Amino acid sequence: MTMTIEQHDGTAKLAPEAAEHRLRAPIAPTLVAGLVGLLDAAMMITTGIAAHLVLVLLALHPLDSRYAVAAVFGAAVMLPVGRRRGLYTDGCIFHQSLPARPLLLTVGISFLMLLALAFILKVSSDYSRLWLGLWMALAITGLAVGRLATGYRLRRLTAEGRLQVRVVIVGAGEHGQRLAQHLRCHGDARTRVVGFIDDRLTRIPVQPCGLTVLGDVAHLIRLIRLGQVDEVYLALPWQAQARLTRLIERLAITPVHIRLGPDLIGFQLGSSTFSRVAGLPMLKVFDRPISGWAHVAKRAEDVLVAGLAVLMLAPVMAATALAIKLDSPGPVFFRQRRQGFNDTLFEVWKFRTMYVDQADADCTVQTRKADPRVTRVGAFLRKSSVDELPQLINVLRGDMSIVGPRPHALSTKAEGRLFQDVVHKYAARHRVKPGITGWAQVNGWRGETDTIAKIERRVDCDLYYIDHWSLGFDLLIILKTALAVLKRDNAY
Repeated sequence: MTMTIEQHDGTAKLAPEAAEHRLRAPIAPTLVAGLVGLLDAAMMITTGIAAHLVLVLLALHPLDSRYAVAAVFGAAVMLPVGRRRGLYTDGCIFHQSLPARPLLLTVGISFLMLLALAFILKVSSDYSRLWLGLWMALAITGLAVGRLATGYRLRRLTAEGRLQVRVVIVGAGEHGQRLAQHLRCHGDARTRVVGFIDDRLTRIPVQPCGLTVLGDVAHLIRLIRLGQVDEVYLALPWQAQARLTRLIERLAITPVHIRLGPDLIGFQLGSSTFSRVAGLPMLKVFDRPISGWAHVAKRAEDVLVAGLAVLMLAPVMAATALAIKLDSPGPVFFRQRRQGFNDTLFEVWKFRTMYVDQADADCTVQTRKADPRVTRVGAFLRKSSVDELPQLINVLRGDMSIVGPRPHALSTKAEGRLFQDVVHKYAARHRVKPGITGWAQVNGWRGETDTIAKIERRVDCDLYYIDHWSLGFDLLIILKTALAVLKRDNAY
């Protein structure tokens, strides 16, 4: 649908080119998401049945209706998982590229849940593993192709105006202009800001942010009555309580969505969401990361992985202890105070790699390449990361996790300045337990941190990990750690 701006007595208004377009409301986002969900469910069922028929045609197993029932169960499981992973948000549905990460996570989690359900019901032996693998491969392929085709078609409909949401911003001052600019940069393809409304026409720019000032609130109500506006965003300072109250009362009689835009501080908290406390909406600035069941799952992961690692690596650790004793006098282990969860101090365990009389308990001077304080065995242990193995004991004790931000010694510096004095968000790393390995380490930020740029990159990686944690993310880091250890880069 196309719309033009007409001027009448100095007041702008929208002029639709067809009366039927003027009265037609856009398709609700929930209906679009529901339709896409049904198409995904149909694809899940189709690929499950197709995988079974392929194996039947290859004479690998007989025709069995239970596979069709399993495919329907798979679709039923996938839909709520997909909603949880954000697969049916406007951002995913209308995005120009394939939402690969949420799609892969949705399919992977769905199949894991199906396996768990089959195990609990004791029917896992009734289904072919080959069929399950083929179904998963076909499902990923089919869903990806379907999403690309659906997204293309929806974007075409949006460009034609048939799915657009026509938005008017009330308030052409600083708040309104910030909101318009934010929507222009970060809004989805459905949202179309058609102009501003403001009662103070003589005190605002003629075309703020390149948009037209359509008129006053009375004119806005007329536009709504003509079916030319779908949503209204109120962009006024929150301290203007009386003005906001009068405005809401005037617009309450209209059949459109009314939204209160953020105050200026809200633009710095764009990723925050609202929750209700005692019936009042509260903006969630920060949540405690990895809490609730996520904390239980991560602790179970730590105990399981650390326990298995200790059992498997016990011979290596025993041989390492013997090599350290034969190489230089002193204890096998080195203990050092470091900052952990919630800024509490704990003692991290490592195999000793330095001569006892040259050890630096507070890491006043970071270890460098060809450091003379490092023993011959110690150099190999550092290069191979074997010196970190005793930290598995820290994990079992609960001081550390397998994956998390690396704990730093108290006096570690970059360019002569303490880390916490260099990066203002440095302490945010301590919102979770420190780890033996982390997202920074597998991205190349391991070893000496002698420059401000290096510690900034590490902190950026650590905070990204905290904000995007999942068991799958941990598994990815563990696998990448194994590859990084084999390369032995930046470790000395």
